[in-house]
Amino acid sequence: MDPGNWATDLAGGSEFGYALLWVILLANLMAILFQHLCVRLQVATGQDLAQACHARYSPVVSTFLWVSAQIGIIAMDLAELLGSAIALQLLFGIPLFIGSLITALDVLLLLALTRLGYRWLESIVAVLVFTIALCIGAELLIAKPAIHAVLQGFIPTGEVFKNPGMLFIALGILGATVMPHNLYLHSSLVGSRDLGKTVEERKQAIRFATYDSSLALVFAFFVNAGLLILSAAAFHHTGQPPITDIREAHQLLNGALGSTIAATLFAVALLASGQNATITGTLAGQIVLEGFLKIKGKAWMVRTFTRLAALVPALFVIAYAGEGKAVELLLWSQVILSLQLGFACWPLVRITTDKKLMGTYVAPGWVKYLGIMGTIVVVSASVWFVLSVI
Repeated sequence: MDPGNWATDLAGGSEFGYALLWVILLANLMAILFQHLCVRLQVATGQDLAQACHARYSPVVSTFLWVSAQIGIIAMDLAELLGSAIALQLLFGIPLFIGSLITALDVLLLLALTRLGYRWLESIVAVLVFTIALCIGAELLIAKPAIHAVLQGFIPTGEVFKNPGMLFIALGILGATVMPHNLYLHSSLVGSRDLGKTVEERKQAIRFATYDSSLALVFAFFVNAGLLILSAAAFHHTGQPPITDIREAHQLLNGALGSTIAATLFAVALLASGQNATITGTLAGQIVLEGFLKIKGKAWMVRTFTRLAALVPALFVIAYAGEGKAVELLLWSQVILSLQLGFACWPLVRITTDKKLMGTYVAPGWVKYLGIMGTIVVVSASVWFVLSVI
């Protein structure tokens, strides 16, 4: 539910109506599957995905996978930075360039929060997520979308492979939902819990951790689907042109929904989503660095590196290409996440289906084949998109 989801859902809903709802559903089902495999990996080996890749693959392959993961984290960080800066502009009128600089400093707040431990971070994330959900829910009540048309949007269609613009948004939705860095993150965070010592206790831990992540992802599905439905109802089905800028959506919401509070709720939820992404990005960056390179880097060094890597292109685009290109950059960051996704999914599937490594916790056959199918979908869509661009 980070700003990348906002960009893709708003663009998809305003341009194609409810037609991409099935993509959000498919992406969430894939996320549930891959998060389950992350749980199995940690329980069976005591390693997160980065550590497992470092131990299993050659230095060349391991380095390639690390670079891929780092690109994904920078892309996510870029989305969080731009989304938060846009929210500050909408709420307080701060120029996007200055807002980006202010947002870059949220690393200081995050570093203070990480000292409190994971449970505090989980509680803070929960508050931010419920803030987003309440804001989007309130706006949906105002928008009153047509239920029949919404349900039709969950029927898959081949149009996505015929329309390059639709495929672009679909890939963005996939990258913004599954997110490769979250696979590294979740496979590590599971290890912070008591997983038990006996086989039965560990199998029970796998079930409960899967229920936990699946429930969170189902909740995320309703929020992300709600955002696309809101965009479709407020803009596409009222004859508005496609939304190309989050700020444009903010300005039009009051008129489209007939309520002055709609735009404020929109901006508050966007700011909450940005701060939510800050937490996951920071933790993922630390895990990837330590797992692949075996470097025990300080949190502030990792965060500073990833934030600068995202800040430089963001400020460059804002300063030289204009603020209007910022949201285009935000959309591309999510497509980049999707293009990197296969490099996280395939090693995860291969490792968790290896009987010698996983032992009694190896993924069952049906999970294995679903994982392979999911990875094929991700890679095929990415290849199709690259070829269509060429």
